[in-house]
Amino acid sequence: MGSVKDLTVLEEAQGNVAGRGRFVYSDRYSVFDWGEMPDHITAKGKAICMASAYFFERLEERGIKTHYLGIVEDGVAKKTGELREPGDTMEVALVRVIEPTVRGDSYDYSVYASEKANFLIPLEIMYRNSLPGGSSVFKRLREGSIKPADLGLDGMPEPGQVLARPMLDVSTKLETSDRYISWEEARETCGMDAGEMEEMQRIVLAINDMINEETSRLGLFNEDGKVEFAFDGNRELMLVDAMGTLDECRFSYKGLPVSKEIARVYYRGTEWHRDTEEAKKKAAVDWKPLVKSSPDPLPPELAQAISQLYQAYANELAGRQWFDVPPLSEVLGAIEGILGK
Repeated sequence: MGSVKDLTVLEEAQGNVAGRGRFVYSDRYSVFDWGEMPDHITAKGKAICMASAYFFERLEERGIKTHYLGIVEDGVAKKTGELREPGDTMEVALVRVIEPTVRGDSYDYSVYASEKANFLIPLEIMYRNSLPGGSSVFKRLREGSIKPADLGLDGMPEPGQVLARPMLDVSTKLETSDRYISWEEARETCGMDAGEMEEMQRIVLAINDMINEETSRLGLFNEDGKVEFAFDGNRELMLVDAMGTLDECRFSYKGLPVSKEIARVYYRGTEWHRDTEEAKKKAAVDWKPLVKSSPDPLPPELAQAISQLYQAYANELAGRQWFDVPPLSEVLGAIEGILGK
C-alpha cells in the first residue's frame, strides 16, 4: 500500500460500486517523501489507527461522510467503544485509484475528465493555522513560487507566526513527490466544478475546527495538517485515508513540535537530507536514484520517546488508557530534554 500502512482488499471497487478493504497500520514511518525509513517506531501503527478512528467517529457525529467502517477485532469491524484493546487494522470502504499518466518529467491527468464517481481525488488538502519553522511555505517563499499576498499577508512571515484565519493549500497526491499547485489547477486536474471545490474547502475548515477543539484540551496547538478525499458512488465528497494523527498533523506544545516533525528535526542538516534536496532539484519524478547517501536509524532514546508520544496522544484523545505509557506532558518533557542535548 505505501511506506507506513498496508492494504488488504476484501472486495474490489468497480465502476460506481464501492469496495471494502482493511488498512493495516505498521510501525514504519516516512519523512521527506523517502518512503520506509531504516527503523521502526514501536506501537506507532496501533496508536495511529486508534487516533484516526477517534476522529472519524467524531466527524460522523457531525454529519461529515467518511469511508471509515470500524476497527477490526475478532475478525469484525467495531466502533472504538466496543473494543477490548487497541487494534492496528481499520476496515474502510474502498474507491478506485486512478493513476495519472507519466509523460517524460510531468504527469497527465486528462483521464479524470471522463470519470464521474467512486474514485480517489488525487489531491492532498492542507490547512494551516500558523507557519512553524519547518513549514514548506518558507521554502516556497524563498523560491518565489508563492508570495506573501497569496497567504493573505502584507509582508514576509516569521517562523512560528500564527495566522489570523486558517489558510488552505493543495498539492498533488499520486506523484513521486508532492507538488503544490493552484486551486484552479487542482480543480482542472480532478475535473471538479467550482461548487465541488468550494464544498471540499468548507469541509476542510470544519475538520480543522474540530481538531482544534479536540487537541486544545490536551494542551496542544494545531499548527497544520492534511486530509484526503474521494468521490463516492453518487459523486458525494467523502473523507478517506487517515486524519488528526501525528503523521497527518503538526501540533506543538509550548513551542515543542508534537508530530513526526520531531524525526524531521533530527534528520534536517544530515548529509542524507542535503542529498535528497539536491536530487529533487535535478529530477521532479525519478529523484531517489540520484540520492548518494542513506538515512541512519534514529538514536534509540529518541525512537523510544517518539513511540511513547504516539501512544500517549491516542490515550488522551480517547480518554482511555489504550497503551501503558506515561502522560503526554511527561513524554513531551522527555523529548524536550533529548532535543535540547
